[in-house]
Amino acid sequence: MGLVNPDFGLLFWTLISFSIVLFILGKFAWKPILKSLKDREVSIESALKSAEDAKMEMHKLQADNEKIILEAKSQRDILIREAREVKETIIREAKTEAGAEASKLIKNAREAIENQKAAAITDIKNQVTELSIDIAKKILERELSSPEEQKKFIASLLKQVNPN
Repeated sequence: MGLVNPDFGLLFWTLISFSIVLFILGKFAWKPILKSLKDREVSIESALKSAEDAKMEMHKLQADNEKIILEAKSQRDILIREAREVKETIIREAKTEAGAEASKLIKNAREAIENQKAAAITDIKNQVTELSIDIAKKILERELSSPEEQKKFIASLLKQVNPN
């Protein structure tokens, strides 16, 4: 029962050993422990500040990214619009050139047709003339084989010709 009812000696030595331990801890342990706690507190605050700075920087980068994306979309729209305008210009020019070329081809074809038509008409006239001469020659040879028939034919021709 000595521990339940401590005696004065036990109390004295317990107080002295506690004071020595308290003095040793205060002299050698608490200062480094408090210093390390203070350092930890500073490092935590520094880390929190760095995290806050990183968060702000991230928001800033996001805003910059959104701005860059909007600018890129704007440039894309401009390029698409310019490409459409170039396409329409090229199509318009191609249609104009095709129309001019078609008109030129039609004109050339008409001229060629007219030339061929004139050549064909001239050829037909020449053939008709040759055939007429051949037919007339054959008819006259047959009808005017005798001198009497020749005289009759000359007389009929003279009657047809009017001297006036």
